[in-house]
Amino acid sequence: MTTTSPALPPVVDQQAWQAAIDALRIREKAATRELDAIAAERRKLPAVELPEYVLTAEDGSRVTLADVFDGHSQLLTYHHMWTDGNDWQCPGCTGFTSQYTRLDALDAWDARFVIITNGPIDEAVAYKKRVGNRMDWYSAAGSSFGADVGAAPGEGFALNTFLRDGQTVYRVWNTGSRGTEQLGFLFGILDALPYGRQEQWQDVPDGWPQGPTYSKWASSQDIARWYGA
Repeated sequence: MTTTSPALPPVVDQQAWQAAIDALRIREKAATRELDAIAAERRKLPAVELPEYVLTAEDGSRVTLADVFDGHSQLLTYHHMWTDGNDWQCPGCTGFTSQYTRLDALDAWDARFVIITNGPIDEAVAYKKRVGNRMDWYSAAGSSFGADVGAAPGEGFALNTFLRDGQTVYRVWNTGSRGTEQLGFLFGILDALPYGRQEQWQDVPDGWPQGPTYSKWASSQDIARWYGA
């Protein structure tokens, strides 16, 4: 917590404040409608049929990608960056996936959300416990699945959506980089706060607190201390 006086915006009367809020609300509503339109286009995307990938579940059993749906018709996967043998994995991936502790609600939409990594399953399960992650993990080690969905070994992270028809699986949507922000809540909270994310790339008034990008992000060790077993 800061011990210095915070930067403050101009202080105005209620009428002037309401006028500023009303003007901003026009842009917020326009952005909401644009996001609705983007989501509609996402629902109209074509799909590509996938081969029968074989992955490894947390108990060491070998399962097909169709099995990962666990009977659901829709699947969302987060491909977690991984370096074999490391005690601590990508802090961004660790922080992003630590946000999800209650995924049962997806059942009502016939959907499931899981983590897939290119690392060995025994290391993945140990890491899951170390950082207190609550999601279901699968390993794509020995499979081309990671590379085929935009997250090859040694490369970045990726979100993908899939549909299942019996044992046939189709890939529908993919995103990475800042595209993943829409599925997490932390940045949404920060963007609603007066000081925002406090990163140097953001457009802020003079005197607003800012620092290097990523400087406030939690480390994997932080997350383990907060949530780990």
